[in-house]
Amino acid sequence: MARSVRLVPALTAVQLALALTACGSGVHGTPGGSGVLDPYFPKAGNGGYDVGHYALRLAYDPDAHHLTGTATLTARATKDLSAFNLDLRGLEVGEVTVGGVTARWNRAGQELTVRPRDDIERDETFRVTVRYSGVPEAVTDPDGSEEGWLRTTDGVLALGEPTGSMTWFPGNHHPSDKAAYDLTVTVPRGLRAVSNGELLSERTAGDRTVARWHTTEPMASYLATLAIGDFDISRSRTGDGLPVYTAVDPAETEASRPVLARIPEVLRWAERRFGPYPFSSSGAIVDRAADVGYALETQTRPVFPGAPDLTLLVHELAHQWYGDSVTPESWRDMWLNEGFATYAEWLWEEDHGGPSAQETFDGLYSGDAFDTEEAGEAIWEFPPAQPPDAARVSAPPVYGRGAMVLQKVRQAVGDERFWRILRGWADEYRHGNADTADFTAYVEEQAPGTDFEEIWEEWLYGEGKPERP
Repeated sequence: MARSVRLVPALTAVQLALALTACGSGVHGTPGGSGVLDPYFPKAGNGGYDVGHYALRLAYDPDAHHLTGTATLTARATKDLSAFNLDLRGLEVGEVTVGGVTARWNRAGQELTVRPRDDIERDETFRVTVRYSGVPEAVTDPDGSEEGWLRTTDGVLALGEPTGSMTWFPGNHHPSDKAAYDLTVTVPRGLRAVSNGELLSERTAGDRTVARWHTTEPMASYLATLAIGDFDISRSRTGDGLPVYTAVDPAETEASRPVLARIPEVLRWAERRFGPYPFSSSGAIVDRAADVGYALETQTRPVFPGAPDLTLLVHELAHQWYGDSVTPESWRDMWLNEGFATYAEWLWEEDHGGPSAQETFDGLYSGDAFDTEEAGEAIWEFPPAQPPDAARVSAPPVYGRGAMVLQKVRQAVGDERFWRILRGWADEYRHGNADTADFTAYVEEQAPGTDFEEIWEEWLYGEGKPERP
C-alpha cells in the first residue's frame, strides 16, 4: 500500500537550540512538534506526546477579570523527547515542572516550549505542571465568531471551538488528543462554576465557593467548558438513572423550562437511533442570548444562547454521539459532526409527524427549503469533506450537504442496513477519533456489493451541485 509523505515542520529557533544542546550533551531525544499539521489550524496541538488526564485548579475574580491557574497534565511520550510544546495563548507563566522538577521553558506566540531536566523516553508516562495567571482573552475565529474566555453579564463563559480552550489552560489543543478532566474552580460566594461531567462537590466557606467537576470519558479540549455566573440549577435523572444537570441564567429560566424538560425524551429517542448514550451524565447550560452568540455541543452539557427550541436541542444532543464521542481526526472532518447532527434533526421530524428525511432532502436540492436563492446556492459552494479554508469549516455545505450524503447512503443501502450503520459507526469509534476515509471504509464494509462511487465522488467530494439521478 502506498503511503503519503508527511512533511515535518521547520524547527523554531528555540527548538533548534534545544536540539543542538541535547545533541551536545548526549541526550538522544528530540523536541516534539509545535503543531500536528492540521490542514486548517497547523499550529494547533503538539507532537511527541498524548495527554491522558488534565487536572486544572482555577480561581477567577470577575471584578478584576483575573484568572489564576495550575494545570497538571499526565501524558505518555510517543517519541524520545528532549523538549515538548503546550498550547497557551496569553496569560503569564510563573513556573513549569516536569515530574516535580523545575523545567526550563520559553514562550513564542501560542507555543509554550518546555525542556525537562532529563530526557523523556518513548512510552514513558510523565507529569507536567504549569502555574499561570493573568487576564484571559477572547479570540475571533476565521469565520468571525468569538470564542475563548467570553465575559458575560455576571461572569464568564469559556468556549473552545476550534482553538479557544488554549486561552484558559495549557494543553495539547487539537481534537485528535482526547483526555479525562478534573476541574477545581474557586469563585466569589454567590456565583456558580459549571463544567462538563459530574459535580463531585460544591462548598462555600467565607466569601468563596469551590466546585469540583470530573469528566471520566475522553474529551477533546475544544469541548471543555466553564460557565461562571448566577444560575438556576436543576438536578434530575432520566428513567434509566442518568444524571441530568442544567444551569440556566435566571433571565432565561421560564422560557427554557419546557424544552429542557424534554432532554430525557430526546435522549431516549436518540438511543433508539444511535445506540447507547456514550457518557455518564447529561444536561445543558443556558446563558443570556446577548452574552453568547451561538450554541455549542460542549461534552455532556451543551451551551445555548438563550432558551433553545426543540430542533436545536436535538441537534446538540445528537452531537454527544457524533462529534463528542466520535470526534473528528482533524478540522477537515467537521462534516462528520455537523452533517450527522443535522441529519438527526431530519430524523426527529420524520419520527414525530413532520416531513420525512427524503422530503427534507428534496427541499434542499430544489431550493424550496430556503428563503432566498442565495441561501439555496450556498449549500453547493464546496463539497462537505473539503472546506476551502478555516473560515468555512462550519459553513452551510458542512451541515446541509453533509446530511444529504447520509440520506444518499440510506437510499443506497435501505433503511434496515442504514440504521445498523448509524449505530455501528457510533459504536466502532466510541470515545475515539475518525476521519472521512474511516467513514467511507466503514460504510463499504457494512454494505458489501453496494456501489458508493457516485455518492463519494459527486456528493461528498464533488464540486458544484450533483446531477439528480
